[in-house]
Amino acid sequence: MLFRVVRTSFALCSLGLALACPSTDDGGADAGPDVELPDNVGDVAQTYADIVLANYEDTLAAAQDLDGAITTFLADPTAANLATAKDAWRAAREPYLQTEVFRFYEGPIDDEETGPEGFINAWPLDENYIDYTLDTPDGAGSIIAGTDTIDAATLESLNEQGGEANIATGYHAIEFLLWGQDTASDGPGDRPVDDYIVGTGANADRRRLYLETVSAMLVGHLQHLVDAWQPTGDTYAVDFVAAAPEVQLERIMIGMIVLAGFETGSERLKPALDNHDQEEEHSCFSDNTHRDMIQDIQGIQNVWRGSYDGVSGDGVKDVITALDEGLATDINQAIDQALADANALPVPFDQAIASGNDAGNAAVQTLIDQLFIVRDLLEDAFRAAGLDVPPREF
Repeated sequence: MLFRVVRTSFALCSLGLALACPSTDDGGADAGPDVELPDNVGDVAQTYADIVLANYEDTLAAAQDLDGAITTFLADPTAANLATAKDAWRAAREPYLQTEVFRFYEGPIDDEETGPEGFINAWPLDENYIDYTLDTPDGAGSIIAGTDTIDAATLESLNEQGGEANIATGYHAIEFLLWGQDTASDGPGDRPVDDYIVGTGANADRRRLYLETVSAMLVGHLQHLVDAWQPTGDTYAVDFVAAAPEVQLERIMIGMIVLAGFETGSERLKPALDNHDQEEEHSCFSDNTHRDMIQDIQGIQNVWRGSYDGVSGDGVKDVITALDEGLATDINQAIDQALADANALPVPFDQAIASGNDAGNAAVQTLIDQLFIVRDLLEDAFRAAGLDVPPREF
C-alpha cells in the first residue's frame, strides 16, 4: 500500500495535478485581467477563518475526550471501557474530517516545515509496523514487540521511517490499537481486551504506553492548529485575513477542489473500489469509512455555504453567485447530491466494495462520479474568478 497524501498546491503543480500554481510572490495566483472579484471576498475569508477555528476547536475537544476515554480504559481495561474508547474515537473523527477541506494549500496543517498532517491522519497504515497481525502473531519487527523507547519524540521519528506506509502516529494508529486488524468480512476488527492486561497479553505494557502516547500526541498536534488559527497575535489566521482577495479565494477553493476530486474521489474511493480490497479503505479497522466520506463532503459544503455549527457569514457560494449565478446554482446542487450519495453508501464500506456486490459497487461509483462533477464545477468557478486551473492527469 502507498501512503497517499498531497500536502501543498506546489506539490500538486509538480505532480501534474495542479489546481492553482502560484504566480505571485505572496503565494497566490493573479486574478485574470478581465475579472473583477466581488467586494465580499474579504468577508468570505473572515467567515472561513472563523469556521476553521471553530472546527479545529471542536476537533481538539473531541480528541481530549478520546484521550480521557483511553486513560479510563488503561486504568481499568474492561470490554465496556474499550467499547467506550472506541465510541470516543468515532466521535473524534466527526469534526476532524470536516477540517480536511482546510488542507492542500500549505496552510498550518500541511506546511512543509511545521505542518502536523502526516502525524495526524496519514494512511494507509501497515499494521505490522506497529503490532502483531495474523501474518506475524508474535509481532516480530513491530515497534511494540521491539526495544525502541516509546515516547513522542521516538514515535515522530519512526513515522514513515523506511516507507510511507510505516505510519506510527495519528487517528489510524489509535484506531488500529483499539480495534486491531480487521479480518472479518462483515464487521470491524476485534482486538481482545487481554492485549492491554499486563501479565496476560504479550507486550501489554508497551502496547499500553504506545496507546497512551499517541493519544496525547494527537491532542498536541491539534492544539498546534487551534493556535495557528487564533484571530490575534502572530498567527497564520491574521496573515490570511490580511492577504489579497485573490490569494484568499485561491487557498480556500484549492482545499475544496482537491478534497473533492483528488483526495476523496481519486485516492480514497477509486482504488478501494477498483481493487475490491478492504485494506484500501480509509478507516479499515473500525469500518468507519462511510462516515469519513460523509464528513469530508460536509466540510466542503460548510465552506461553500459559509456556515458551521453556530458560525455563519458569506461563503464561497456568495462570491461565485456574484460572478455567475447559474454556475453557483449548479455547484450548490452538485454538493448537495454528493452529500446525499455519501449518506446512501451501504454499510460496512468493505462490503460495498466487495467483488460481486454489484449494488454496493454501483453506489460507490455513483459517489465517485458525483465528486468529479463537484470538482469540475468548482474548477469552472475557479476560472470564473480569474484563477488558472492547469490540466490534470486524473
